[in-house]
Amino acid sequence: MLFIADLHLHSKYSRATSKDMGLEKINEYGLVKGLDVVGTGDFSHPLWLSELKKKLQESEEGIFVLKDKAKSLNFILTNEVSLVYTDVKQRKVHLLLLAPGFEVVEQINEYLGKKGRLDYDGRPIFNITCHEFVEAMQQISDAIEIIPAHAWTPHFGIFGSATGFDSIEEAFKDKAKFIHAIETGMSSDPAMNWRLSKLDNCALVSFSDSHSYWPWRLGREATAFELETLTYNNIINAIRKKTIAFTIETPPSYGKYHYDGHRLCGFSCSPQEAKRLDDTCPICKKRLTIGVLHRVEELADRPEGFRPSSARPFKTLLPLHELIALRFNTTVHSKKAWQHYNALISSFGNEFNILLYAPIQQLAKHDEKLASLISLNREGKIKVKPGYDGEYGKLVLQEKQEKLL
Repeated sequence: MLFIADLHLHSKYSRATSKDMGLEKINEYGLVKGLDVVGTGDFSHPLWLSELKKKLQESEEGIFVLKDKAKSLNFILTNEVSLVYTDVKQRKVHLLLLAPGFEVVEQINEYLGKKGRLDYDGRPIFNITCHEFVEAMQQISDAIEIIPAHAWTPHFGIFGSATGFDSIEEAFKDKAKFIHAIETGMSSDPAMNWRLSKLDNCALVSFSDSHSYWPWRLGREATAFELETLTYNNIINAIRKKTIAFTIETPPSYGKYHYDGHRLCGFSCSPQEAKRLDDTCPICKKRLTIGVLHRVEELADRPEGFRPSSARPFKTLLPLHELIALRFNTTVHSKKAWQHYNALISSFGNEFNILLYAPIQQLAKHDEKLASLISLNREGKIKVKPGYDGEYGKLVLQEKQEKLL
């Protein structure tokens, strides 16, 4: 049985997150999206943890559902931590945690509480090395899964150009064997990661890191698991054994850090152009923010297009709201976009069914041009002007796509 999971998101207790990001909204829009499993996020925050304990009940081993809900998503207890420390240089690494139950969560929080405050942000910050953190989690439970989040983003990814490492082993030392997966992040996809032979033993997972419940954020990246039964251990085993079914990825150019650039100057460029410019912004003469594509090129030991024998499939998809906004020249949150979105959901059940499976001829009865965009989306052929330095990529109107450099 196929289960589509988004295990990296944040609650209303995280900074820069919607204040309506509660369990009810996550459940409502997760079902509309077509998700089967979501992470709770932020279990280290005391107020959120209290809410989780009050509103969730265990349905299967390590799987929780909302109490008194006729239809509920399946929840897994998750958290993200930010490790900020200095060795040979300052490091800033975000790690995603999956936990098998509230008893283990309490032990994690007891450890973290001795290292810093837990009540100020759903994604707390600690002066702990990657190696030390994994060692501490292993002492609590070997069922805890630690996944480097958005592994390539410049400032907080394990491989980030600003503060990152050149390998998992450099970051985690002898504890690297306990890192079974990395999160590709929006600015990279599996094909980019396949260029590094040192990642062949790692599963590549994708999740949204969503800070709101809107369907163009929640589930925009996800991981599908083919399981006989949905349990925490079965999901963890699929990650550790690299037997995930497939991942859902936005085009890397859609991400906020794909290209090199300088947001304040409105300048972006390819890695090749950045090298020609000596990584310097031609407008203000300051250093460019080096994006993910550039960083992959630096660390890659394989040519573009290489595919390892153990590689798992992936699907490149843009959110349905983005396609509707492109088709009707509007914004994703406009009344017109919602009208078309809700009509499609009413006819086809959920967004992933529309994006992945619904017959194009049936979708064309709603709107032929939108159906054509959905077909192109399935083929990964929607052009996107690359994002850079914190700016999302921008979809290009179909008639202008051939002009995009």
